[in-house]
Amino acid sequence: MEKKSEEILAELYRNCCLAMQSIEDILPAAEEPLKEELKREHDEYEKLCARATALAREKGIALKEPGPFKKAMMWSSIKLSTLKDDSRAHLAEMMTQGTVMGITSLKSTLKDSSAQMDGEIKALLSDTLAREEGFERIWKAMICA
Repeated sequence: MEKKSEEILAELYRNCCLAMQSIEDILPAAEEPLKEELKREHDEYEKLCARATALAREKGIALKEPGPFKKAMMWSSIKLSTLKDDSRAHLAEMMTQGTVMGITSLKSTLKDSSAQMDGEIKALLSDTLAREEGFERIWKAMICA
């Protein structure tokens, strides 16, 4: 079933919000150079969120933050995982897993909805996807380093 542009923009926004939340939850367990990369990626997601918010405002689309239950579940999962292992490789693996989930979701949305999608929303989706694929390469390299 094809998604409407409004749903796609809302999904993009939630994806970026959840990515920022994950980074904020992982950051206390990280040391350099992971901490620096996390901060850089957080800044990139903030910019993407701002673009999604501006587009939504321009198009009269209401965006919602991810719910508190979703955030709490994510927080507890991250805290439990970092309590067991806060090594650089493990944190990079956690970030890779989260990034891959985002990439999978965005690719599916792009594939299923590109014909009817608003051009500006499609451009933001493509940009977000490209950034996440870049993040994935960085995290995979850190797992092996």
